[in-house]
Amino acid sequence: MARRRGPRASRAKQRRARRPGDHTVRSGADHRLAGIESIPRIPLLDVLRGVALIGMTVFHFAYDLMFFGLQEPGYTTQLHWAALAKAVAISFLFATGASLYLAHAHAFHWTRWARRLALIVLGALAITAATWIATPQSLIFFGILHLIAFAGVAGLAFVRGPWWLAVAAAVAILAINETVQTELLDARIWQWTGLSVARPNSGDYFPVFPWLAAVLLGIGAARWAHGAGALRRLAVYRMEGNVGRFVRFLGRNSLVYYLLHQPVMMGLLWTWLQVTNR
Repeated sequence: MARRRGPRASRAKQRRARRPGDHTVRSGADHRLAGIESIPRIPLLDVLRGVALIGMTVFHFAYDLMFFGLQEPGYTTQLHWAALAKAVAISFLFATGASLYLAHAHAFHWTRWARRLALIVLGALAITAATWIATPQSLIFFGILHLIAFAGVAGLAFVRGPWWLAVAAAVAILAINETVQTELLDARIWQWTGLSVARPNSGDYFPVFPWLAAVLLGIGAARWAHGAGALRRLAVYRMEGNVGRFVRFLGRNSLVYYLLHQPVMMGLLWTWLQVTNR
């Protein structure tokens, strides 16, 4: 005789279905992804973040040389340095968008999301406080960490939508950035938008227009790759060897590295200048 399942067994089954590792589609908006593929870890995103961090370190070292008077003023505004800075930022923000989608493609993990957002916000506030004390003339009030915190909230609106919606929003942001500027947003409190006529003197300035577009393109690309069944193929590519492991390690610990690398470099440079009496 078959045993009947009681309410306790049914509740246990429901709890198992709600485990964080479960990749079951949770809403009607995601029904197209059902049965396509689960979400694997994509080492290439760690590589992309790691390479971007190395490029950022090179740029910041050049900036530090200028800061300590070892290079002429305006050194990092030269074309090749400006191109490196933009390439680093676009790569990092694209990876941020792709990671946001992959983390919440099938279910919003609110606790994990809130914990990471809180860490990013604290990091951004720490940078603002440090520059307010050390270099108030170039205060960082909306740098790349501030933008990532903003994108971590705004980007959720596009995680469950079709891939083309995120791409269309990115194109719209770029178009608005090219066509809209107003003195009404010149006050510091609004300059985070990027639509002001006045441009602030800031050591790190990544306003919503146009930089949020890179995050949205990352969301759209990851969403498209998931729907096309390409994530499993992408997951097999990684950098091997000691260099590859180091780069992926940087990518997996990007926030800690970002917060520490500049104080360490500037401290070492300052110490070297004192020792050599330069």
